[in-house]
Amino acid sequence: MPKRVITLTVNGTPYEVAVEPWWSLLYTVREELGLTGSKEGCGTGDCGACSMLLDGRLVTSCIVLAVEADGCQVTTVEGLAQGGQLHPVQQAFVEKGAVQCGYCIPGMVMAAYDLLRRNPRPTLEEVRLGLAGNLCRCTGYAKIYEAVLAAAEHMQSG
Repeated sequence: MPKRVITLTVNGTPYEVAVEPWWSLLYTVREELGLTGSKEGCGTGDCGACSMLLDGRLVTSCIVLAVEADGCQVTTVEGLAQGGQLHPVQQAFVEKGAVQCGYCIPGMVMAAYDLLRRNPRPTLEEVRLGLAGNLCRCTGYAKIYEAVLAAAEHMQSG
């Protein structure tokens, strides 16, 4: 089967890329576009390391076919930083020491960003539920939850 040309806008930049019909959005973004922030942890949509926004909806990009993203807007972890400045969620992860090995962090950051867009003042329980689709092997999650709550506070104070 021949490659199919798709168009998508990733982090505000339009792309036209030829993809195999079985390529995932994650593979396409990492290997064809060179945006390697998102990681493949499981390849089955269970760990959340590959989380991206697809037309504003949080998805596990390892199980989304690239052809399904044709014509869509994609936001990766790289797209959160603006003007050389980390997004408050990214900054809070650094400041609170929520990053250990770093493998899960792109997905955690994207899930936290999505949560805070929908719920700017979450409780600890809401943060836990909002990140429930993301697995971390290194932490007890406490620092990650602290980072999300700190980001929420920072974003509310301006």
